[in-house]
Amino acid sequence: MQLKDKVVFLTGGSTGIGLCCARAYAKEGARVIIFAPESDQVQDAVKQLGAGHLGIVGNVAVSASVQAAISEAVAMYGKIDVIHNNAGIASPSKPLHLTSEEEFDTLINVNVKGIFHTTRHGIAALIKTAGTIINTSSLVGEIGQELHAVYTATKGAVNALTKSMALDYAPHRIRVNAVAPAGVWTPMLKKWCKEQPHPETMEKYLNDIHVLGYCPEGDVIADACVFLASARAAFITGCIFPVTGGAELGYRRSSGETLLG
Repeated sequence: MQLKDKVVFLTGGSTGIGLCCARAYAKEGARVIIFAPESDQVQDAVKQLGAGHLGIVGNVAVSASVQAAISEAVAMYGKIDVIHNNAGIASPSKPLHLTSEEEFDTLINVNVKGIFHTTRHGIAALIKTAGTIINTSSLVGEIGQELHAVYTATKGAVNALTKSMALDYAPHRIRVNAVAPAGVWTPMLKKWCKEQPHPETMEKYLNDIHVLGYCPEGDVIADACVFLASARAAFITGCIFPVTGGAELGYRRSSGETLLG
């Protein structure tokens, strides 16, 4: 029960990594507010968590929507201890010159401006609890990725924001960290696979890039987020926390063969 009696405001918590995090937070004793755009998914996710949790339908890209959700959460629970900015989109998979202005703006508004909105409207609550902010980033924000220019740019921005926010809010004892996966099997990743030039090769590719030999499910990310939200991470801030299975390390045989006898 690492998060007993904590209140977690989780954006994008109805599917994928977010839903795995919601389950993990609840299991560790937290009250979870899932904030996501699809009503059916939000209702289903909250039903999975059981009594004591809250689902709010809204859009992180819209300031008034976020403000209303945070106000509702505080009114119900009296506080917020953790804001986890998990909401994100990955499409389209294109180089920059083929990306439309609408696609560019949508990626920025969800992946980056959403963090602006939750921070702007939630910081007062976090100051009262000396709370924690977790941002879901990606390894590609550090190393880049072909045919995915704007998405990688948004995750680079998330990393920079995380570090600057950690400095700005440290006087209030608010910790700010990001979790950075490589590949994780989610509906978003499966959609990304279908957008690639050779979709049939993507499962093997995703297994091979992780030196541990497989592309994981979202539970491994959720475990890291529980740690970052807990008192066990009390002296960790401004960290881009890799949960990558070693995907960023050196050279590797794509066959997965071992050099050991």
